[in-house]
Amino acid sequence: MGLSVEQLGVHLDAMSRVPSEKWLSGLEDRKRKELEFHDQYRDHTLKRQTQQDSDTFEKLYGNEKYYNTTRRSNEYVANWLKSHVPGKIFLDYACGDGHSAIAAAKAGAALSIGIDISPISVQNGTRTAAQVGIADRCRFVQADAENTNLPDNSVDVILCSGMLHHLDLSYAFPELRRILAPGGKILAVEALDYNPLIKLYRMMTPAMRTEWEKAHILSLKDVRFAKRFFDIGEVKYWHIASPLAASATGLLPVFEAFDSVLTHLPLAQLMAWIFTFELKKPVRAS
Repeated sequence: MGLSVEQLGVHLDAMSRVPSEKWLSGLEDRKRKELEFHDQYRDHTLKRQTQQDSDTFEKLYGNEKYYNTTRRSNEYVANWLKSHVPGKIFLDYACGDGHSAIAAAKAGAALSIGIDISPISVQNGTRTAAQVGIADRCRFVQADAENTNLPDNSVDVILCSGMLHHLDLSYAFPELRRILAPGGKILAVEALDYNPLIKLYRMMTPAMRTEWEKAHILSLKDVRFAKRFFDIGEVKYWHIASPLAASATGLLPVFEAFDSVLTHLPLAQLMAWIFTFELKKPVRAS
């Protein structure tokens, strides 16, 4: 049997009290670089300042215009959370600013947790949860996603949104299996590493990503690797044509109509920018 919400809250309190210096001392160089990059990206004061320097802003945040075209996958993730988190212990795994953790708390999660390697991300999430009045059931702590220090079988539902490619999956998947309760589910939302035009764009914008991230965009090979640890649920493909609307948002519904066909064609769907897949821990698992 897993921990109660109250027991898990005590455990999170203990995690939060670990001195930052002690926590950082255990991180390898790869993870320190990820922390530094994401602290910079999540520093919204810096973001406002770089808007005055268009070249610097474009290097750090120039791809955000494409995320304005991801409406359909965003709606799918939001609906998935609404149907899976009520009454459950939810984890936003590498949570960024914590928007999904906050959405899960609002959707009725018994406890919503966000972990991230970036202390600025943790601060941002904690502040927002307090501002919207859900700090009692939405907690953020700094943690290493490959070694979370969460208890075994302690989480019912996990969202991995745009972050698995920052990790070594040979550590991340076993850790996710360890902390997920038997019968629990994970939804992963990731970029897909097949489209040659998107791969070219990544090569032309190196400052937007860490070296590890650029080399570890997910493919279906990684989903097959996940089968060693989980049962695989539904795999869906998103955004082949819709990113073309980044500079013409009024045309987004037209491109989404194309996507509704293309993403169901076996070969065309591999050209998707983003794909989602479910992972399930068998009920018999310990």
